Amino acid sequence: MLSSFLHRLLVIIVVLPFCINSYAIENRYSPAWQQMKTQYFGKRDIHENANDILKLEVPQRVEDAAVVPVTITSSLEVDSQSQYIKTIYLIVDNNPQPYSAVFHLSPTLGQVVLSTRIRMDSFSSVRVIAEMNDNSLNMVEKFVIASGGCSAPSSKDAQALLASLGQVKIRMRKPVIGETTTAQVIISHPNANGLQMNPNTGEYIPAFYVTNFKVWFNDDLLIRAETGFTLSETPSIRFNFIPKTVGSLKVEIKDSKNNIYSSSRGVDD
Repeated sequence: MLSSFLHRLLVIIVVLPFCINSYAIENRYSPAWQQMKTQYFGKRDIHENANDILKLEVPQRVEDAAVVPVTITSSLEVDSQSQYIKTIYLIVDNNPQPYSAVFHLSPTLGQVVLSTRIRMDSFSSVRVIAEMNDNSLNMVEKFVIASGGCSAPSSKDAQALLASLGQVKIRMRKPVIGETTTAQVIISHPNANGLQMNPNTGEYIPAFYVTNFKVWFNDDLLIRAETGFTLSETPSIRFNFIPKTVGSLKVEIKDSKNNIYSSSRGVDD
């Protein structure tokens, strides 16, 4: 019996990677992606496997599909002004809201390093498309094994989360003028998607999520983002920028109820 069990286990270990790889290849050109490609990009050419432009870091397998870390890094030179990324599109094919986030970026950011956390409803390709200043489109994608993140209950007490609703934190390493600085914007918000159930009432929690981020350094709008409920509870955006002078990092965030939250932090704070 033990020998039979070990045999079956060995078959699973050997066959599973091939099944996953086959599923990933099948989903690379999924109907969902083909529809979105036409809807949002029309007949424009998209350069695939654009590793010369972008790097996408996302785990292939995750334990908690409600909090999947995603990091997008540009491969371009920091001081390149002739070619730069002006917009990044984040797409999760099989999510209820696949067109997940759009980040409009200032060229003054320098080399793009952008991180956030997302929910994943089922196994899916995660795509990042960079629109360059010459309007060309470049894409990288990875297949991620994760499911159930969109219907997962809140990780915090609902009342406690609502009590801290809209509290914005700006975390930033001690900046040096003219050098790359890492900053993170975090907002306390349920980012509910309408698919989660209230354990006390058994009813679905109404959708209530962050729709826009704006980040300035002084008067320079560094990032303008349109987001949705694909972003995890307590949405977060981490990014790099280069302060050229003394000043303040300012944030304005809007949600689906048109609430506006703001915060600021000086580079010498």
